[in-house]
Amino acid sequence: MKQNRDDVRNVAIIAHVDHGKTTLVDELLKQSGVFRENQAVAERVMDSNDIERERGITILSKNTAVTYRDTKINIIDTPGHADFGGEVERVLKMVNGVILVVDAFEGAMPQTKFVLKKALELQLPVIVCINKIDRPEARPREVIDEVLELFIDLDANEDQLDCPFVFASAKTGIASMDIDQKGTDMIPLFETILNYIPAPIGDPDAGTQVLISTIDYNEYVGRIGVGKVDNGTVKVNQEVVIVNHHDPDKLKKVKISKLYEFDGLSKIEIKEAGIGSIVAISGIADIHIGDTLCSLEAPVPIAFQKISEPTIAMHFIVNDSPLAGKEGKYITSRHLRDRLFRELNTDVSLRVEETSTTEAFKVSGRGELHLSVLIENMRREGFEFAVSKAEVLYKTDEAGKKMEPMELAYIDVPEEFSGTVIEKLSQRKGELITMGVASGGYTRLEFSIPARGLIGYRGEFMTDTKGNGIMNSVFNGYGPFKGDIQYRKQGSLIAFETGEAITYGLFNAQERGLLFIGPGEKVYAGMVIGQNGRGEDIELNVCKKKQLTNTRSSSADEALRLTPPKILSLEQALEFIDTDELLEVTPSSLRIRKKILDPTMRKRASMKQ
Repeated sequence: MKQNRDDVRNVAIIAHVDHGKTTLVDELLKQSGVFRENQAVAERVMDSNDIERERGITILSKNTAVTYRDTKINIIDTPGHADFGGEVERVLKMVNGVILVVDAFEGAMPQTKFVLKKALELQLPVIVCINKIDRPEARPREVIDEVLELFIDLDANEDQLDCPFVFASAKTGIASMDIDQKGTDMIPLFETILNYIPAPIGDPDAGTQVLISTIDYNEYVGRIGVGKVDNGTVKVNQEVVIVNHHDPDKLKKVKISKLYEFDGLSKIEIKEAGIGSIVAISGIADIHIGDTLCSLEAPVPIAFQKISEPTIAMHFIVNDSPLAGKEGKYITSRHLRDRLFRELNTDVSLRVEETSTTEAFKVSGRGELHLSVLIENMRREGFEFAVSKAEVLYKTDEAGKKMEPMELAYIDVPEEFSGTVIEKLSQRKGELITMGVASGGYTRLEFSIPARGLIGYRGEFMTDTKGNGIMNSVFNGYGPFKGDIQYRKQGSLIAFETGEAITYGLFNAQERGLLFIGPGEKVYAGMVIGQNGRGEDIELNVCKKKQLTNTRSSSADEALRLTPPKILSLEQALEFIDTDELLEVTPSSLRIRKKILDPTMRKRASMKQ
């Protein structure tokens, strides 16, 4: 018999990037007494990964739990970036409601629409939290209208439209149910969760059913499956069967060796858990997202939506440049292979394939950000390797027509830049769908554009809008192939010989374009040292010294003025490289190079094309 479990609530926090999800979770943890009075607590305590902390983004969903008035509230903090949308889709299967966080100034943004659509499709009740109400330019009343319009656009039903609004400032730790009253603490939000989010329902006397929604990985215990107990109970040392909705042949008997529940930021070992509990299970090596753990008597899998397919791929290649092996700790193909396949333990949207050579692996993901985070993590761990330009993954439809991934790009720019942006995106096969007025005197443009049209565009976009533009994109299925796109108008400046860059050589080279290196840096033949102002590649000798005569002294070199080089970040370098180039990644350097270093061989290869 199905029944409610009133002492538990399971809720996910969803929002657009940077609207304050993680800071809100921090406050809920603090005010529920998870931390001791005198405990030093880092800001955004849920973003545990270095890159998450530096970039201020959440990449992996995180589980935590707080207790309020004898009710355990399991909270899942989800990512806001479209590249990590696969994470959001999965964790919503574990919860009975969501808190939609919306910035009181920015209002409803593209990703707000994406995450809300997923929640409404699953018929989950929504609490709207208008956050950052203490911002000087906050406009909460207008934002309420925007959010309600969004609900109507997404065909929300009457119950969903009748959702509660909470007005909060996560930073200062206050929430209120009244737009005109300033709260004093987070109690209004806690109360709304208890009153509005339904308790989990299940049959405690039925056979065990636990759907695994996320996978954690730990060096010591291996894979850890995290999921919600839908029916029955789950116990330590219990024998269960793994089944999968999308893989009818999967039927494997395993034993649960350890069981944990979340409490605050830690996992607590428990002996058994009942319906509605979110648990972590270790000791099962072959556990995957979407698997259901069932009792032996009734192995019935729980339906689970398929994980979104990757849309973009890069080749990760063993570094073979003349400077290979000097800066990295892990440099062989075995190191590279082991590390990439290890990533598959936790990242379900990633694919890694062997290629015809043992030196290269094809890695596919959801977007440039998804893959650049993996690259950054690997270089910090001491890996040295090279990557190729991102390319999109095409499909063919039933009629044999070539299809490519499409994106919806939402762009907010000051009015004077809208013409440039429209022109640039039209060249990249983008189609303008709507053009309207956004808040703060900005123009909002909505484009349908091939995913490859956005590769390498973000840097150019920031330059064109003088850093004032905001661009977000969401995957929008596959569409017919739109034809060739020319990525880069400028050519590369290429080093002609191996050695050390010298002021005199660089001074002559800078007349040709923008340099990426300064004096004293090691270069090799075939390395890209800058961007040509024109369309073709040029080879230059930057190691060239000035010929000295009796009357000329080398000290005259000191008078040569060099323009400071443009030091490319990882994202900028990935955007800059062309299809015949590679990015050499080491723990301390990023170097762009031609795939074929020898100039004669390079010319031959280009003539064959």
